[in-house]
Order: sequence, then C-alpha cells, then structure tokens
Amino acid sequence: FPELAAAQPEAVAQADRVANPGCYATGAIALLRPLVDAGLVPPDFPLALPSVSGYSGGGRTMIEAYEAGTAPLFETYALGLQHKHLPEMQSIAGLTYPPAFSPILGDMYQGMATSVLLHNRLLRGTPGAAEICELLAGYYDGNALLRVRPFGTEPPRLSAGTMAGLDTLELVVTGHEEQTMLTAVFDNLGKGASGAAVQNMNLMLGFPETAGLAME
Repeated sequence: FPELAAAQPEAVAQADRVANPGCYATGAIALLRPLVDAGLVPPDFPLALPSVSGYSGGGRTMIEAYEAGTAPLFETYALGLQHKHLPEMQSIAGLTYPPAFSPILGDMYQGMATSVLLHNRLLRGTPGAAEICELLAGYYDGNALLRVRPFGTEPPRLSAGTMAGLDTLELVVTGHEEQTMLTAVFDNLGKGASGAAVQNMNLMLGFPETAGLAME
C-alpha cells in the first residue's frame, strides 16, 4: 500500500518482492492507519467495519450465479468473523486485536465501500468528525491515487459503485461532534486488486506511479 507512510513508495521501489493489499484490507488500512499513527484511535480500540463489495471478486462461480439471476441480491458472509483479510488489517493498521468484520455482497459487478463507525467521546482528544477529516486530508496530501473528500461536501447517499472502473480511492468522512463515519470507496478490481498491482509495478520499474491506470 504505497500510501501507507511517507517512506512507503521508496520502500516499494527498492523491494525485490511486493505483496499487494487485499481488497477489503485496502479500505480498512487507508482509514485506520492514520488514526492509529496519530494516537486518536488506540491500538486496542474495539472496531467494527461494515463493508459492501461487488460480486466480481468472488470468482467465476459467483459471477455466473449473479449474472444468471440465481444469487441473492444482498448477502452477508464470513459469519464466523474470521475473514481471511483480518490478519492483514490488524497487522498493517497497527491494531492489537482484529476488528469485527462481516462483509456484504451486493448485486453489482464492481465497487466497494468499507466503513468505520466511531463514538468520538472514546477517542483520544475527543475530536469531531471535521477534525478527523482534516487529519486524514493532511496525512494523504499529495497522493496521486488517494483523495479525501472535503468535509461537508459528501452526497446525500453514498454508493459503493461510485469508483467502479477507476484505480483511485476516495475517503469520505461524515458525522458530527459525537459520532463519525469514515468510508473508503473504491473499485474492488482497481485500487482493491489489479490497479494496486500496476501501481506497485510502476514504482518497482521506475515508471510514473499512475502509468496505465484509470484516473477520474
């Protein structure tokens, strides 16, 4: 995840091997790592991540079922709360314990939205939603493929398919002084998969980071 920290792009460029983030993990890490680094969210904070994805990441059988109209329109899975991306989320976001995570499949081919809901009174310094948005914007300032929507400019509804077909990721912060919702919106096949792989390949080969990627 080249946006992880200031030194991360150079670390990717110098590496012999690079592991690309999982799709859901990309959203979770993008939202949580800055807050943990800043000390707002303690590493042992109890976290829950409601998340929605398009069905294209589920493989051929799932894609065929949805396209044949035999799959549910809305389906929660990983009910045992042991999804394969949890160790990655915990480790890279800097958490002591894994978040509670039960993902949801929607009847759409591409798109993903991963959210974190926070009670601000439990955070260090009790920041409001606008302050949290400002922190994220500063953390990611200058990144080519990740942007933070200015606070107060969010749409009345948030679609998981907003970034479908693109290789960029948008963080949307909503809420007020008492509660905050953070949402990472991106394409599960773009920044959540092959787009991230191309981004890292570009860094390793010395190409412009966004070469060959679909930008908005």
